[in-house]
Amino acid sequence: MTGVPSSLLDKVGHLPESPGVYLWRSAEGQVLYVGKAKRLRSRVRSYVNSDHRESLKTRAMMQQAADVETIVVPTEAHALILEANLIKEYRPRFNVALRDDKSYPYIKVTVQEPYPRVFVTRQLHDDGARYFGPYTDVGLMRRALAVVKRVFTVRSCNYDLPRQRPDRPCLDYSIDKCKAPCVFYQSQAEYAAMIDEVLLFLDGRPREVERRVRERMNAAAAALDFERAAELRDVLNHLGRMEEPTVVLEVEGGDRDVVGYARDGDVACVALLRIRQGKLLAREHQFVDNVAAEEDPAVLEAYLAGTYRLALARATELLVPFPLPHCELIEESLGKSRIHAPQRGPRRDLIQLAEQNARHLLEELRLTDEDTTERAGDPVYELQRQLGLVRVPRCFVCFDVSHAQGTDTVASCVWFQNGRPYRAEYRKFKVRTVEGVDDFASMREVVSRYFRRRQEDAKPLPDLVLIDGGKGQLHAAHEALREVGLAELPLISLAKREEEVFVMGRSEPVRLSRRSPALRMLQQARDEAHRFAVTFQRAKRSARTLTSELLRIPGVGDRKRRQLLAAFGSLQGVRDAAPEAIAALPGFSLASASRLLAALHGIAPTAGARAVADGSTATRAGHAEPAVPQQQLAPAPAPEDAS
Repeated sequence: MTGVPSSLLDKVGHLPESPGVYLWRSAEGQVLYVGKAKRLRSRVRSYVNSDHRESLKTRAMMQQAADVETIVVPTEAHALILEANLIKEYRPRFNVALRDDKSYPYIKVTVQEPYPRVFVTRQLHDDGARYFGPYTDVGLMRRALAVVKRVFTVRSCNYDLPRQRPDRPCLDYSIDKCKAPCVFYQSQAEYAAMIDEVLLFLDGRPREVERRVRERMNAAAAALDFERAAELRDVLNHLGRMEEPTVVLEVEGGDRDVVGYARDGDVACVALLRIRQGKLLAREHQFVDNVAAEEDPAVLEAYLAGTYRLALARATELLVPFPLPHCELIEESLGKSRIHAPQRGPRRDLIQLAEQNARHLLEELRLTDEDTTERAGDPVYELQRQLGLVRVPRCFVCFDVSHAQGTDTVASCVWFQNGRPYRAEYRKFKVRTVEGVDDFASMREVVSRYFRRRQEDAKPLPDLVLIDGGKGQLHAAHEALREVGLAELPLISLAKREEEVFVMGRSEPVRLSRRSPALRMLQQARDEAHRFAVTFQRAKRSARTLTSELLRIPGVGDRKRRQLLAAFGSLQGVRDAAPEAIAALPGFSLASASRLLAALHGIAPTAGARAVADGSTATRAGHAEPAVPQQQLAPAPAPEDAS
């Protein structure tokens, strides 16, 4: 679309492909339009890449738009709810269909009654009841209600118990759908205990309910009531599929401010989510510069004592991502606000949402200020947090050493950019100064050569160095970095057996969860470096073996050797070739081809040739590698050392 500011075009190109809400703003900061998106970048880009001839309203809006603000949320359903809240908050002129809460259904549990009921409603009242929702997926709500009705004997009548009561129980009692509390066949205490289980399930904690249902199933099976046991088994299966938790709306309160924090070197970002009456209404943020020498708690305390303290609308509950050393002093300066650092539960989920927004804003700043076009993924930030790194490891390298029983020792260096391989920066090395099996000395040589060359060529250094191995390889790499003046560069190693991460300067290893995306990223880099090193080692070993065999034949020099390898790929390929095929090569005749074949068939293979032909193994750090048949090896000569 013509007329869109270049700064806005650059910002749109850097947006994440995540669910969220976008707000178009005018030059004066007024909200023009609020929309939701499954993929923010694609949706917002559609506005600037079109003339909108089919929509006068959209064209008029884009003529006034000067900036776009985005809020990242976990799912598209959350985006839908947030969009409705923001439309009601800002009332943008280009949002013609303002949504209301009653557009979405809720499950209501009348806990204020002696015998609570469970039903669907679209109206919210501050009547003491518990409301679960809003449900953007009506099918999910119906499945939740179906489980409640199958597992729990909640009454379906509308009597005002115990003031009103029927003369006899209804049909639900006869078919075991209700235990007739209306005629006092079930006590109020028993009914209240059952309602507690209903609340647990609707509150997104079905595991506790599963445990109780399993106990009942086992009891039914022990009593030989197999029909009831089968019903409870089906209920358990259904509970296992109910993985998406419900969103609880606390009508009676729920005002809180949630702080998210992200840091990259000397720049940090603080994102503040304002939640009022259980609804996310706004997101604010501030960048903090020159924090290289400060600890994270000190940076956050400075923000709370400064910018946040001066804000007019502060909630009584303030959630922060980590404990603050001067928490009491900060609370005293804030007045009524109380600070909490939750470690689990729904409040921790809010912290993670705020941190996701802080990372999104920090990435947006980096992409605008620096010459890069790709965002760092969540695993990169998780790795920073788990290892306690000052800088986000957007760029890191991984080294590996490979050899064949102490010969043909080579090494590799792979470069990962924003969590993904960047093959333009891959490097491979021939180890020059080490004889025999010495992985530590080989690692020291390769790391030293690599970083010395990077410094000589004035190329950017990685944010993190990863070594394939244990403490021995780690200390060898540290010695190499110290020799070239880079002892402060973050350095870690990944031990394969236990998948432990050793950090230089720490006595104990860091154990990441096996499901951690950060650990999977490190494993991918380690495996890629190993693959790259082994491939190079096999090619080098093959070229050496083939060269030695062909050069033993009289009349075959280096030029003819290269011609034969290029044409037939291997020594066995030359042996199997017809004399006419060899004679077709420049410099060969039928007679010389016949002499060559006779010489080849008369030469007994050397140990090296037999190793390649029979499939010997390349070892790295004492581990055997799978053999590769000679006819599968690349015909090209071994690559030169890139360093």
